[in-house]
Amino acid sequence: MHNQDGQPQRRRRIGIKAAVAALLLLLLGAGSLVAAANNPKPGITVQVSPASQSVQQGQSAAYTVTVTSTGGLTGTVILATAGLPGGANGAFTPSSVTLNSGSTATATLNAATSATTPAGTSAVTITGTSGKVSGSTTASLTVNYKMTTAFSVAATPDSVTVPPGATAVYTLQLTRTNFTGPVSFSVLGGLPSGATASFSPSPTTGNSTTLQVATTSGSPTGISSLYLVGTGKDSSGKAQYAYANVQLVLDATIKQFGISGNVPGTLAPGTSAGLNLQISNPINKPLSLTNLSVAVAGVTRSAAAVASNLPCTPADFTVTQYSGPYPLAVPATGGSLQGLNVAQSAWPRVGMLDTSTNQDGCKGATLQLSYSGSGQGN
Repeated sequence: MHNQDGQPQRRRRIGIKAAVAALLLLLLGAGSLVAAANNPKPGITVQVSPASQSVQQGQSAAYTVTVTSTGGLTGTVILATAGLPGGANGAFTPSSVTLNSGSTATATLNAATSATTPAGTSAVTITGTSGKVSGSTTASLTVNYKMTTAFSVAATPDSVTVPPGATAVYTLQLTRTNFTGPVSFSVLGGLPSGATASFSPSPTTGNSTTLQVATTSGSPTGISSLYLVGTGKDSSGKAQYAYANVQLVLDATIKQFGISGNVPGTLAPGTSAGLNLQISNPINKPLSLTNLSVAVAGVTRSAAAVASNLPCTPADFTVTQYSGPYPLAVPATGGSLQGLNVAQSAWPRVGMLDTSTNQDGCKGATLQLSYSGSGQGN
């Protein structure tokens, strides 16, 4: 009976001790958490301005680097950089800064490129280190080939606003100075995620080309700066380069309106036709339209041309963009350019070039046109 009566008592005593121990551990743990919360770890925050820069080969870019103490950090912070392209070097002035608790200091990063630095965009990492503590940030550096005087490139419009999933269209105009060779185009950097760029025609022997930037529904909203380059070889075979910058704004709040139109009749070499564009309005209230652009996206040859292997491409055609007033007021019901009282002389026009090559492949061809514009509901 004694053993039977004593055993539960010992178990109760053991259970009480375990509960007290657990409570002490819980209180000690809470105290540790409070202490950790009141004593954050020392840290370094690094910021850079501007976030991106574009220079020609051989030029330098200056960035302002701001270093801030967090968590009570004090001491000397040594600055370093990584990720510069080949042939480039970076130097900080000063090379280190001294921080007190909660203070901020600045330095200048001079990123100097050389004549051999490859063209392209690089992500440059800037790091500040004090003992075992460090912080970093990233800046963008775009290096362009040295600009030529043989030709220049200008973009119209210089900024297009569309919703994700839409296509933005720009016209690039060439101004030539004793330069008659073909010019090819590419986007050197700045495209948002999921977006693709195409030029038509490229290369061009004329004075213009059309850039189409197709985005996806997953492309991130915001402002992107696109760096465009035109490349050609002069009579001696030396490469020449010219640049233009355009802005792409993706705004998910914009509702995509519709633009459609067809080339009336058949085009022959040297002729053109105006496009009486039809604009559909999904927001059911007046719409202000700007940056209206048209591009030849593709050509479908006739069966006879295909059978005879006769070529016809978008390079055989040219587009004259809309030249009417902005903003173009579109009623809630939509309408055509003619219905909006836009003069035919201001309509966009598609023309067929008259070249020295055989253009029989373009007889009876059907053009695929793409359209772009920015709209704001009233």
